[in-house]
Amino acid sequence: MSEMTRVALDAMGGDNAPGEMIKGAVEAVQKRKDIKVLLTGREEVLRQGLSAYTYPREQIEIVNASEVIETAEPPVAAIRSKKDSSIVVALKLVKRGEADAFVSAGNSGAVLAGGQILVGKIKGVERAPLAPLIPTAKGAALLIDCGANVDARPSHLVQFAQMGSIYMEHIVGRKNPKVGIVNIGAEEEKGNALVKETFPLLKACRNINFVGSVEARDIPSGAVDVVVCEAFVGNVILKLYEGVGGTLIRKVKDGMMTSLRSKVGALLVKPALKATLKDFDASEYGGAPLLGLKGLVVKTHGNSTSTEVCTSIIQCVTFREQQISGKIQEAIQAAGE
Repeated sequence: MSEMTRVALDAMGGDNAPGEMIKGAVEAVQKRKDIKVLLTGREEVLRQGLSAYTYPREQIEIVNASEVIETAEPPVAAIRSKKDSSIVVALKLVKRGEADAFVSAGNSGAVLAGGQILVGKIKGVERAPLAPLIPTAKGAALLIDCGANVDARPSHLVQFAQMGSIYMEHIVGRKNPKVGIVNIGAEEEKGNALVKETFPLLKACRNINFVGSVEARDIPSGAVDVVVCEAFVGNVILKLYEGVGGTLIRKVKDGMMTSLRSKVGALLVKPALKATLKDFDASEYGGAPLLGLKGLVVKTHGNSTSTEVCTSIIQCVTFREQQISGKIQEAIQAAGE
């Protein structure tokens, strides 16, 4: 049997907590025997929630945390004042080596701040980016950064490209992944000051496969494997992606219900359409890792259901087995020599 991967799950964070968090944890241990989930939160609430399920008892443990960091709370202040919150307790498990990874759908700012303050950055990493996988016509691409560093410098984006390349190669299995920087045109001279200054640095970077600029319209077609940008641009791309995707799916479904003929057609194409749409379902890709930390911190959507929680927990196994943090550290140190 493989070595157990211990995942600390913030059971009180997110719009659907603790119900969907508990259900996601149960689904994960039912699928995998090499995972142990440490549920952090109010013990009585979690124990009652778990009582509704049948699961391998030795694979889920409750770690009591009496406080909850709410969505609207100031992140850094909350991390410092609520030391017995489900987020802080879980992050400290990772810091002490009692857990291999942390997963949360809770307060994004608190997760990002707590990851950097409590778990800590790898030596040489300037900023830790949030990097979700997004669907494209050629499979998943990594969007880095999408929410952690709104005001980034060129050196930060270079490190994002390096970390993103390592993640795509070892976690997704994309050999020599293509890296592109988000721009308003394909020409090298285009872009704002940040892009213009970063472009030649990426071009000169020896340990990535930099292919130049990528326009937003080319991202869904799979033009590149690693989409590099600062967090403001990345977050806009991510939210537009989710909004357009959801709208298109609803319009397709509505169109299929307009007449008897379309309803019959819908029945015929339903299996193929369902399989196609599944590829563009964000919950299938799990959460977004905060790369560049000494331990694994994964942020899932605030409205995550058990499916995304389960996927996020399971992806932690591959991350640990591939020793991504160690590979990132080696790459950053080599680049600085």
